[in-house]
Amino acid sequence: MFEHAPLALPEGHSKLLLHCCCATCSGEVIATLINAEIDFSVFFYNPNIHPEREYRIRKEENKCFAERHGIPFIDADYDTDAWFSRTQGLENEPEHGERCTQCFELRFERTALYAHENGFTIFATSLGMSRWKDIEQIHACGERAAARYPGISFWPHNWRKAGGSTRAIALAKREHFYRQNYCGCVYSIRDRTLGAKSQESK
Repeated sequence: MFEHAPLALPEGHSKLLLHCCCATCSGEVIATLINAEIDFSVFFYNPNIHPEREYRIRKEENKCFAERHGIPFIDADYDTDAWFSRTQGLENEPEHGERCTQCFELRFERTALYAHENGFTIFATSLGMSRWKDIEQIHACGERAAARYPGISFWPHNWRKAGGSTRAIALAKREHFYRQNYCGCVYSIRDRTLGAKSQESK
């Protein structure tokens, strides 16, 4: 593990539920929390990831890393119908648009529900580690999801700061994490393919 700045849960919370995406983003977040001796569990709910083979790769790598360090891993499994229903009519929204908002909110609502039902009072996410994501959009979605349940808070910590982004890259290389070339959903694959074809035609 790498050196990290001191970190503690806010407002006296004692146990964290961490929503995780791919290991490339979540690995450093997990390492930071371990270093800070924060009691936490990993919650994997990402029905946006397409196709299923891609989903399995990302989940298993995340699970292996968490369990290797003794961190409980909660598998919420692959609920694609809920995701397609939630994003229906938003197929042509741009990246960072309303489709992404609905995607984040669906995932965080499920995280907040699990927290509410299982004795967690605060949750966070590793999604903001990616420089391709709008961290303010992510945090706003987290706050709205937490507000659905009394006594549940969202922790809008910026994992990129204090060297987090640099450590994440180094950790991913050291662990030989799988590095995907698209966000995860079928529409991000489509848009990436269209963008590549557009560049080739110039």
